[in-house]
Amino acid sequence: MNDIVDQVRVEQAARDRTGPVILQVLPELGEGGAERGTVDLARYLMREGCTALVASAGGGAEAELEELGGTCLRLPLHSKNPFTMRTNIRRLERVIRERGVQLVHARSRAPAWSACYAAKRCKVPFVTTFHGVYEGSGGIFKRRYNAIMARGERVIAISDFVAEHVRERYRVPPERLRVIPRGVDMTQFDPAAVSEDRRRLWAVRAIERLRRRDFVCLMVGEIDTSSSYVGEVEGLIGAMGLREVVRMVGPCDDMPAALMLADVVVAPSTVAPEPFGRVSIEAQAMGKPVIATDFGGLGETLMPAATGWLVPPDDVAELTDALQLALTMPDDARARLAARARRFVTRNFTLERMGKSTLDVYRELLEGRAPETDLIGMSGSRA
Repeated sequence: MNDIVDQVRVEQAARDRTGPVILQVLPELGEGGAERGTVDLARYLMREGCTALVASAGGGAEAELEELGGTCLRLPLHSKNPFTMRTNIRRLERVIRERGVQLVHARSRAPAWSACYAAKRCKVPFVTTFHGVYEGSGGIFKRRYNAIMARGERVIAISDFVAEHVRERYRVPPERLRVIPRGVDMTQFDPAAVSEDRRRLWAVRAIERLRRRDFVCLMVGEIDTSSSYVGEVEGLIGAMGLREVVRMVGPCDDMPAALMLADVVVAPSTVAPEPFGRVSIEAQAMGKPVIATDFGGLGETLMPAATGWLVPPDDVAELTDALQLALTMPDDARARLAARARRFVTRNFTLERMGKSTLDVYRELLEGRAPETDLIGMSGSRA
């Protein structure tokens, strides 16, 4: 029902479309975080009467965007070949002129190079989003390649952690930098919307061969079977005699159902700092306690000791203690945490908030307005 209502709103907005024409560019339109954010923002923009164009080399999310009423443009923007990137400048310039694009928003480095020059030639504003940090020096050419993301007239960071990296590494001044966290669709990630059947269907393959039922750990996500790390984890599970209770179940196409099934959700990061923590906010939207490593931007996505726990990276004892607390929580305390977690996400990490904040950034440039100070450092970390 919510999808139908949203589609009706988009169709009505299309009929009354008076807002700006926005072009987002990224390498591909697959299933990653940047791609999800692109589609979510396009949905919001269309609801607000804007025209949403997305240029990429294609991907699985194209169908979803087109069903919503957005326009997908196929260009080889994933290429890092200098000749292709140069040709992409002309291609994007033609798109901007022919479709009346009023602002270009780049979400990755290779397409940002082409988009920056195309926007400059067409005299339209250029905005970038840092979806992560670019670690290591990599030499002068690599640093220059990365620096294109700091050349937006407005530079958006998805967390305070990423914003600090942008300030320190690229010297982006406060008047150009904005922190806009990713958002959760609170109608999709709603405990009341997930039926018992959905939960059982998702879990059945993972638990059908398990003999124990008192404790099951499901490791969800893409699994590269050729990776030595995956082999190491599987070997450790076997060596510790945990094959009956720990399962690597691969990707999940119904995360609200998977999260609803869980008693606690663990979002670990030990090798590289996470720029944000989408799983953390999605879990809290479903009313679930979260245990996250205090590394990178993950710490900004929960309220320690209120909606979950932060543990140091690689600290097995701290993680064990947090798991014990989560699994032995009384029912009344669990219910209070669930309500508190959902309120926290509603205040800080909704699609509506992300979309409004991004559209406000666009309007600063399109209307020549002064920056709104509440867009700076708006994430709800530890509040």
